[in-house]
Amino acid sequence: MNVYDEGRVILINKPYRWTSFDVVKKIRNITKAKRVGHAGTLDPLATGLLIVCTGKFTKQISVIQDAEKEYTGTFYLGAVTPSYDRETEIIQTFDVNHITNEIISHALVGFRGEIMQSPPLHSAVKVNGQRAYKMARRGDDHVLAAKPVFIKEFEITDIAMPLLHFRIVCSKGTYIRSIANDLGKTLNSGAYLYDLCRTRIGDYSLDKAVQVKDFQVEADHIRADPE
Repeated sequence: MNVYDEGRVILINKPYRWTSFDVVKKIRNITKAKRVGHAGTLDPLATGLLIVCTGKFTKQISVIQDAEKEYTGTFYLGAVTPSYDRETEIIQTFDVNHITNEIISHALVGFRGEIMQSPPLHSAVKVNGQRAYKMARRGDDHVLAAKPVFIKEFEITDIAMPLLHFRIVCSKGTYIRSIANDLGKTLNSGAYLYDLCRTRIGDYSLDKAVQVKDFQVEADHIRADPE
């Protein structure tokens, strides 16, 4: 019997510009498992931990998705994009000369604990049965309702203007892109997400994850020597 149909939790370090579905498709092709799914989408421009479950372990996906997440990354201050990240072009720039370390530190206070957050217009949220990002690309006007999310930890790990390097621990459903955009407004400027890496989901950490090519080697070895 295919060992992956029995059930496995596979920790993958998602490559840059791969969609989460690209990873699932690749793992399905490698394992030949009948059921394969991932526990929490990562945007194509993000890297880091993507948990893929096969076989009977796909029943654990909802539990894994509910766990808190940890991210590291970089915000770019002084500009905004429609997607709140580098997927789309800069549409407006702002002055950042007034922004000091003290102002940044003070601004972070409002982003800790439970906050109300609106998803980016370029997101997979459905509006009247349609994906928001598809509507945004068509230029359709739509409003995404704000929802509560919980930011357990939010720290700036380095400042090299216009770049802010950060670490965030948050609840499921939190959009780091929205934090970037909202932080820019709080600083009386603009900001977008420059890069992002998911480092942890619950008790699963990125340092235990493998590259897709390495998983291919592992899977080939298991098939050659199932014992």
